[in-house]
Amino acid sequence: MSSTIKAEPTKQLYVQEPKNQVYKKTKFNQCNDMQADQGNIELTLLGTGCPSVDLDRLGPANLVDGGPSSRLLIDCGSGVTHRLLEAGCPGSQLDALLITHLHSDHIVDLFQLIISSWHQGRKYPQRIFGPPGTKKFVDGLMKLWAPELTQRVAHEKRPSAAALETEVTEISDGDTLNFKHITVKVVEVNHLPVRHAFGFIFETSNARLAISGDTTYCPALIKAAKNVDMLVHEVLIHRELPIIDGVRSAETVTAMQAYHTVSNQVGKVASEAGVGKLVLTHFVPPKFDYKSLLDEVQQDFSGPIIIGEDLMKLSVS
Repeated sequence: MSSTIKAEPTKQLYVQEPKNQVYKKTKFNQCNDMQADQGNIELTLLGTGCPSVDLDRLGPANLVDGGPSSRLLIDCGSGVTHRLLEAGCPGSQLDALLITHLHSDHIVDLFQLIISSWHQGRKYPQRIFGPPGTKKFVDGLMKLWAPELTQRVAHEKRPSAAALETEVTEISDGDTLNFKHITVKVVEVNHLPVRHAFGFIFETSNARLAISGDTTYCPALIKAAKNVDMLVHEVLIHRELPIIDGVRSAETVTAMQAYHTVSNQVGKVASEAGVGKLVLTHFVPPKFDYKSLLDEVQQDFSGPIIIGEDLMKLSVS
């Protein structure tokens, strides 16, 4: 099995070719709806940024689309509802939200997702899968907004308020989630001091995709992602994090590196897992030198490396 890159006229991406190591630009395009019949997965990188606000890279989020009844949102970072609309899959069409962990940059737009999906005509509750603590967080969020929602529902008199309900399932390491066309395996990763952080392995009849979530170098993830067609992995670019008085100390940089995968490690992860393609995302910081990052990662991984961009669409098959 091999993964392919589609082309779109308005965006470009940086790719390292495995044979001649050429630094080139390739285009990618809009999605189609054939993946369910073919057993394929279409991945859209909705947000490739981090807590640092950036105009080009919004908060962490991915859309994993296996076709009807298998459209899954992974994380819910800042701006996700706008990116979903741009990607052609509004929140009203989602089948589930999967949360990797309960850091604010991965869940900050959850309420916006819920209420905007209602405005878009969603007729059923939001299904949410997340680590222990997710139910408490969601219940607290809905309680916080309850007075506003009660007023809106009474005043606007929309046909249904079912979309404002939530169905939360808390997940654990080793769990398997079954959707119509996709099976999702839950893998605990290392993002300590966060106690419960997960990556996900998505499988269909014809494709395997791994999304790392936030983690350091993690043997459990490497084992679970063995020979996947595509690995989507976070990266912290250590040389792009200078010490800045009043903003970032040496201690800050050390702490950040302690629970993220540093750019001189992520290639090793992909190589040891034997993945078909490596897609980098959740860039810390969001501004960096593309070629220098590719040069560093390709020292350890000889396969295709893709520098992720918001709204990039990739087919896994």
